[in-house]
Amino acid sequence: MVYASISFMDDKQKKILLVEDDDNLAAVYKTRLEAEGFVVNRVPNGEDALAAALNHKPDLILLDVMMPKVSGFDVLDILRNTPETANLQVIMLTALSQESDKKRAEELGVDDYLVKSQVVIADVVEKIKAKLNA
Repeated sequence: MVYASISFMDDKQKKILLVEDDDNLAAVYKTRLEAEGFVVNRVPNGEDALAAALNHKPDLILLDVMMPKVSGFDVLDILRNTPETANLQVIMLTALSQESDKKRAEELGVDDYLVKSQVVIADVVEKIKAKLNA
């Protein structure tokens, strides 16, 4: 008798790596993104983000900037300079609203830069869907 392997993840489902050190905020985003049909893997710091980007091969990374261990700017810089992750879609979602911070992110190759106080979760979901054509 032959058993087919069963995959619990639809091949069409897009994978998102959520990098956020605030547990409450991360839970809200994870719940909403999963309700929208995304597969979400959440990590609480930049160090874990780098490992997860290589191991889980997400379609998009939603990246906080101010985090323990490794900052979002450093994570972005490393991702862009690593061949396996250089082309990953990265949206920074941060409390940093200074133009100089946005400029730094753009120089490092961010795909989009969203300020937490200036967006609601629906805006973030729409940006993600647009980036992933989902």
